[in-house]
Amino acid sequence: MRKIIIILSFMAVANLCQAQGRLDGKVAIITGASRGIGVDIAKLFTEEGATIVITGRSEKTLMDVAETIQKSGGKVDYVVSDVSQSEDSKKVADFTLKKIGKIDILVHNAARYDDLGRIDVLSEKSWHEIIHTNLDGTFYAVKSVLPAMKKQKYGRIVFTSSISGPRVGLPGASSYTASKSGMNGFMKSIAIELAKHHITVNAVEPGNILTPELERVLGQDEINNRIKAVPMNRLGTGREVAYASLFLASDEAEYITGQSIIVDGGQTLPETHHGTY
Repeated sequence: MRKIIIILSFMAVANLCQAQGRLDGKVAIITGASRGIGVDIAKLFTEEGATIVITGRSEKTLMDVAETIQKSGGKVDYVVSDVSQSEDSKKVADFTLKKIGKIDILVHNAARYDDLGRIDVLSEKSWHEIIHTNLDGTFYAVKSVLPAMKKQKYGRIVFTSSISGPRVGLPGASSYTASKSGMNGFMKSIAIELAKHHITVNAVEPGNILTPELERVLGQDEINNRIKAVPMNRLGTGREVAYASLFLASDEAEYITGQSIIVDGGQTLPETHHGTY
């Protein structure tokens, strides 16, 4: 009997680790899916049965991601798009409707995190460019999918926000933190407006997530320094962010709207980061 119980326990764990078709039959647009967290979201969504359209500014990287997903049996198309341009967001939505016929899910992941600086040296041009891409781009992405979602009386909108801004300050990145705080405020307001149409709007707030880009920009010494602020003693993975996005995009989150899931290994919990945990 004990052996049978142990075997059944292993089977239960194995099933949890396998795709369960949580997005079977769903069509998702995923912006900023040519690198980093967006790639992990795209891969996981197709593993869970979604047909996806991925966007980004680089056709080559989009082609590479699409090819990888297709080799694994996923259904994916791509559109070269700049989220800071409203016409591009409309183009993506039109392509998806013409090619696949509906839009069930929008995961707005695209954002800029460059050309930053402390307030005394931050230029007006840099400020406006970050706000335009990260905040105006969110507005454009949502507006582009709303007609289709309202018509079918169903939709899941998921933003990739950040702990930077909504939860904590980040010196030298005031434009970025302002854009993410604005995103969360926008989310809460439109979640109320869209609830009657059975459209939910939620966000995932990642902390420090170990991506190839982060490794390249920061270097190992700074990564080690950031790890010290995380009670779990490591940085997160894009896959862990993707699982939170998956939940909010699934029907399991049908009664959740205007909310955020923090994925930060406990980074925002301590009163102080001095000492050890």
